[in-house]
Amino acid sequence: MSSHGIKDRVAIVGMSCTKFAERFDKSLDDLLLEATEDAYASAGVDRDSVDAYWFGTAQSSMSGIGLAKAIGVGNRPITRVENYCATGSEALRNAAYAVASGAYDVAMAVGGEKVKDSGYQGLNGFPMPTDGTNRTLTAAAMFSMVAPAYAKKYGVELDEIKKVLARIASKNHYNGARNPTAQFRKEMSVEQICGMPAVAGMLSVFDCAGVADGAAAAVVVRAEDAHKYTDHPIYIKALSFVAGDGSTLLDPAYDYTTFPEIVACAQDAYAQAGITNPRTELAMAEVHDCFTPTELALMEDLGFSERGTAWKEVLDGAFDLHGDLPVNPDGGLKSFGHPVGASGLRMHYEAWLQLRGEAGDERQIDNSRGKALIHNLGGYPGEMVSFVSIVGNELG
Repeated sequence: MSSHGIKDRVAIVGMSCTKFAERFDKSLDDLLLEATEDAYASAGVDRDSVDAYWFGTAQSSMSGIGLAKAIGVGNRPITRVENYCATGSEALRNAAYAVASGAYDVAMAVGGEKVKDSGYQGLNGFPMPTDGTNRTLTAAAMFSMVAPAYAKKYGVELDEIKKVLARIASKNHYNGARNPTAQFRKEMSVEQICGMPAVAGMLSVFDCAGVADGAAAAVVVRAEDAHKYTDHPIYIKALSFVAGDGSTLLDPAYDYTTFPEIVACAQDAYAQAGITNPRTELAMAEVHDCFTPTELALMEDLGFSERGTAWKEVLDGAFDLHGDLPVNPDGGLKSFGHPVGASGLRMHYEAWLQLRGEAGDERQIDNSRGKALIHNLGGYPGEMVSFVSIVGNELG
């Protein structure tokens, strides 16, 4: 797979993110309005300056009208997109390519989801008729299979793997405790997490991302116009997206320790951005930690660790806030929860803050490497979509 990409042709010049939480005090309209108003202000524009919108939401709205009504913008092109858990990133990808094509001067990507008081617990699965062969396992059960598979393949004791998973969760909660927009702002020790009762396989409730409401937004323009809007734009280096066909599940050799779609997606993103060694060229990474074993596998699929070694590097603190490569410095899905339409843009917002040196004293990383990776996945092991973007604070 190959892509010409749009390296350094599009810049993000404004971003915003609401607090992610059980927002019983806010409607979806309220959250979308808050996110867009703050993004306008961040870029120094008003709603009349934005030529087109891409609206990412999984199930909270079925068309662009949901955004138009919320923010008071009529008779504009507003495209509603959905791509599993990569929905927010898909909105940004479409907005960026639209600007790169020359069709629009200014575009906005908005992602939002209202989950907590929708009448359902979590996202409502559409009651589509099936032939009875669809899988019946929960997402937690599907991803729980990664942990024992990894332990078996690389000769790690199950008790040790449990500590590794708890170390991932503890790291992300440590970071989230320092982030005012996170839902869960309490540090959790490895011992506390290991003591939690199991909910699926080896996974406890603290190995699983929570449920939340939230919204986020980004304003994008052509790179040559970026300094009209901000002194510190963030340039898009790569945008890669792949959709698997589910054939991995039919492969008897598939062992649940890797996600092939993510490997392919990352390779394409690195080629677009000209990155040959992500471990040393990236300042940080935001990855889709829907479950702790997912983050473990991602460290190897994204090329941050050699195969079979990520578990050791997790324990050594390589991916801590001030480690060799900070991963999820904002706290990740683990601390934020996962309002599907908003998560991808929320992750880009963290890169926006960190690369601009605006994350705050408690969370600011060393951003001297100047580039960040953002990753989303949607679906299940062996049958998923994957998104990887790379952004930087300088051209070139």
